[in-house]
Amino acid sequence: MEINILAQTAKAMVSAGKGIIAADESSGTCKKRFDAVGVECTEETRRQYRTMMFETPGIEQYISGVILYDETIRQKASDGTPIADVLSKKGILPGIKVDTGAKDLALHPNEKVTEGLDGLRERLAEYKTLGAKFAKWRAVITIGESAGRRIPSEACIFANAHAIARYAALCQEADIVPIIEPEVLIDGDHTIEQCFEAAETTLEEVFEELNHQGVAPEGAILKASMVIAGKKAAKQSSVEEVADQTLRVLNATVPKNLAGIVFLSGGQGDEQATAHLNKMNQSGKQPWPLSFSYSRAIQNPVLKKWAENPKANVKAAQDILLSRSKMNSLASQGKYSDELEKERPY
Repeated sequence: MEINILAQTAKAMVSAGKGIIAADESSGTCKKRFDAVGVECTEETRRQYRTMMFETPGIEQYISGVILYDETIRQKASDGTPIADVLSKKGILPGIKVDTGAKDLALHPNEKVTEGLDGLRERLAEYKTLGAKFAKWRAVITIGESAGRRIPSEACIFANAHAIARYAALCQEADIVPIIEPEVLIDGDHTIEQCFEAAETTLEEVFEELNHQGVAPEGAILKASMVIAGKKAAKQSSVEEVADQTLRVLNATVPKNLAGIVFLSGGQGDEQATAHLNKMNQSGKQPWPLSFSYSRAIQNPVLKKWAENPKANVKAAQDILLSRSKMNSLASQGKYSDELEKERPY
């Protein structure tokens, strides 16, 4: 483990005004997104769509890294350039999703544990040769009730925290920066208080396990959920409440020497996720840079425009990607406002 290399890479991932695009949707998830906009989902259409995004002129102003899927990191752009090289030539760090998905947790109905540790050391070595500088592992934490019990259960939180820590240790052994993503789902009718409790318990356990495994915080990034009421909750959270409660849980649980925190959007509206990030960055200096690692909150309008005519709408879709990336870049600096959305090209 070269801690200097890890720390430098992690610092670059959260450099001022820049964030990460999550383009690591599995083929199944990608099919759902493509089906929704009427595009056939094949290996070639996925390649065309993602290459269109990565070749956007000027995107490197706002984007520090892109999380790729296994299929994508092996693909080439139309001119034969490996996709990882397309990104690297722009100064954008290529990353890779390495977990194999969330599966049912035995004896715990409606809870999941993420798999993918088997063979991970060897896969990381291969991904490094393909150009990956960082990796991502996502765990899924559900709030609610199941079989008469409140969830998340201790068993679910511990199983996922332990897996995350072992993954992160293997990444750092390979000089690859781990993104740690314990996602607390915002589906359901839970209150913001219930979300805070689940997030706090999860993050405490995750960082305890990371410490047990010897993972260096300065060479790791947290991909965090925002603390927010569930989508079906009777009382929805205000922008101020989300920013306040999210910062409160992070300051209570996250080591001060962690390299940085990027947020997932988790199904929030595009502008909603941007506004929440902006408010946090307007709330005073934090121990870590706070930025974004959005998938849908950046890609939704991009995919919609591209799907209307994949050949003719390349520039229009790229303009939208540049616009949404710029909005989130401004939010990562506390400089975003609703007024700026009037200038967007869609």
